Amino acid sequence: DTQKKLRKSLIIGVVFLYLLLLTMFRSFLHPLTIMAAIPLAVAGSLWGLLIFDKPMCMPGNMGMIFLAGIIINNSILLLDFIIETRKQGVEKEEAIKASVELRVRPILMTTFSTVVGLSPLAFEMAVGLERLSPLAIVAGTGLLIGTFLTMIVVPVVYSSLDSLNQGFANLVRKAGFGHKFG
Repeated sequence: DTQKKLRKSLIIGVVFLYLLLLTMFRSFLHPLTIMAAIPLAVAGSLWGLLIFDKPMCMPGNMGMIFLAGIIINNSILLLDFIIETRKQGVEKEEAIKASVELRVRPILMTTFSTVVGLSPLAFEMAVGLERLSPLAIVAGTGLLIGTFLTMIVVPVVYSSLDSLNQGFANLVRKAGFGHKFG
């Protein structure tokens, strides 16, 4: 029963996250770019559970929610910088390169400090909190793997969706609808 409620909460959370990102970025595509990092982090967390031989349980599910929030922040840092740089007239490839170069340090600092903070829980050194080790394992390993994959996938997804958007805009313009939509 609790698992069903948690899944329902997670779905509602993802919908509200999309709506929040939609209002922040005023784009239907940018929230998808940001949320593309969540499956990467989930894959990393599942590998962590396998490596540490821990079950997926309620603390593990709570760790997934915790993990999604941090990974989303990393994606927002990257994408926001790309968008702001592009508004200044910088080409897409240069904006992406500058974003990764300038944002990698704060993202890695956040990631490593969080993983170090979670390590006593993950290695069951926190007396009385051993049952929360799946939370720390899910969050820590998912964050490590998800962060490195986010630095690659978010720029690639942004570039791909931006190219599709530009192609669609050119197609609409050529079809003669530019004055109505542009």
